[in-house]
Amino acid sequence: MTKSTVLTLVGSLRAGSTNQQLAEAIQLNAPEQVDVVIHESLGNIPFYNEDIDVEGQVPAAAAALRAAAEEADSVLLVTPEYNGTVPATLKNAIDWLSRPFGAGALAGKPTAVVGTAFGQYGGVWAQDEARKAAGIAGAKVLEDVKLAVPGSMVRFAEVHPKDDAEVVEQIKGIFDALAASAPAA
Repeated sequence: MTKSTVLTLVGSLRAGSTNQQLAEAIQLNAPEQVDVVIHESLGNIPFYNEDIDVEGQVPAAAAALRAAAEEADSVLLVTPEYNGTVPATLKNAIDWLSRPFGAGALAGKPTAVVGTAFGQYGGVWAQDEARKAAGIAGAKVLEDVKLAVPGSMVRFAEVHPKDDAEVVEQIKGIFDALAASAPAA
């Protein structure tokens, strides 16, 4: 059986981010036939600007992101919520992946959105915004995949998400949905 690759983009750049920890928990709980790749350099990608998105001159970090997305079978966005919406780093990544219009690296790619946030709703506004942006960018957004962990700073203060039985159980559902969305071989 061929392994499938899930490119995972984490919207928080903060060391010790609960969203980074969630991505790690997802990676650790991936089925044997799934390779979860956490893309580490979102903070190095310049803000999207058509003037620098020129063939042969695309910034290296943006080109690497596009290549990783093109090689992946699906994409997982892991987002915190900043001021009620998606962080600029994650939105910027979606912007780079949306180009060229209609043929970007997200076009037709099964994409799920999950995350944690300090607030009582677990970042659902940011997740909704990320789903909307990814869908407009051409992704095949898996609207039914939901994992929003509220109160993350308290909940994960002493326990890593990989050790939270409820979170681990919900992670299994993410992989089931991604597997179901895969194109027939």
